[in-house]
Amino acid sequence: MSSEVKPVPIEVAPPKYVVIVNAVQQRIEDGTYPPGSMLPSETELIREFGASRPVVVRALDLLRQDGWIDSRQGKGRFVLGRPGGADQRQRERRYAVLEDDERAGSTLLAAGTVPAPARAAVALGIEPGTPVVARRRLITVDGLGPVELGTAFLPADLADGTGVGGGDVLPEGLLRHVASRKRVRFDHVSERISARLPDTEEAQLLQIAEHDPVLTVLLSVCDRSAKPLLAVDLLLPAGRHDLEDVYPLD
Repeated sequence: MSSEVKPVPIEVAPPKYVVIVNAVQQRIEDGTYPPGSMLPSETELIREFGASRPVVVRALDLLRQDGWIDSRQGKGRFVLGRPGGADQRQRERRYAVLEDDERAGSTLLAAGTVPAPARAAVALGIEPGTPVVARRRLITVDGLGPVELGTAFLPADLADGTGVGGGDVLPEGLLRHVASRKRVRFDHVSERISARLPDTEEAQLLQIAEHDPVLTVLLSVCDRSAKPLLAVDLLLPAGRHDLEDVYPLD
């Protein structure tokens, strides 16, 4: 009698600053940090989360920019409370494959059920080869040409009841489409960026030479508990993108 080997999920941890932001937001919402109270010091947060000072400072700055807390020179940081939805500031880099509707500047290349490639499996925390629903799109901008070639991968249960696996356009964008139909809340995106040369098909689709480098971006879109809900594997022509971030210096 053969014994069944059960797949072991692969844990994909969110960035440390996102963990801190989520923890502080949760404490503000449940009353642990009531409006008007002073937040723990940077040193206390460094000790609690095992993070460096720049990471803690970045998390606190995002909370301030989003309207959760206020910083008073020489006094510390104080809780304002949960901000209104209109005041929330997007923290993650913006990608058209995730957020833009498909009615203009987008070409749907393929959609349907496929075995999860290794990269997507890591981003989703599943075994490679597990059936997932994939949606591959090419994004084009007037005056620039193709700027994104991306494939979204969703677990079959999350894709069920949505149009992700079909050929119809998604006018509200992928994230909003899935969120509205499955009643899920996407909280943050973890991204891994590297670079390589494109293969022949990728170069043709992106209208670049095979010796022109591309940026590869692997996204894990997670809920507040850091569970990956969907993954996106992107190719960006390096010559058509500037990826910029701002971070404090210790």
